[in-house]
Amino acid sequence: MITTEPTIPGIIAAMNSENASFFKPLGERIAKARKERGLTQVQVADHLGVAQQTFAHYETGRARIAASLLPMLADILDLTLDELLVGQPSMRAPGKRGPASRLAQQLDAVTLLPKARQRFVVEMIDTVLAQHGTQAQEAAPAS
Repeated sequence: MITTEPTIPGIIAAMNSENASFFKPLGERIAKARKERGLTQVQVADHLGVAQQTFAHYETGRARIAASLLPMLADILDLTLDELLVGQPSMRAPGKRGPASRLAQQLDAVTLLPKARQRFVVEMIDTVLAQHGTQAQEAAPAS
């Protein structure tokens, strides 16, 4: 199904339901992050070089935000592109490019295991590190 919003000629293009299902949640994430940082629509729009009304349409998912604006928007909102686009943090370490390393992927997979299995994996890692004189530091519980 294709819908056309009757506002801002040239900005709001026909958007099929598949696009709408992407841009509406994206807009919600943008609005939430903006509000959490205490920023106004005017402030963010000014940084992006767009009108406040256009930015408001991005937040409601009624307008498609240009891909070229996404890195700047992520920076303004202090988010990674992964957090902005899909709502999940990236699995790579800050400052590193490319996909997550195999070790990082495995550690992420360990977090999905039952707690007993996680403890077993931690004990195995501690044993290997101890053999190499690099015992992992356990974080002290917060009081």
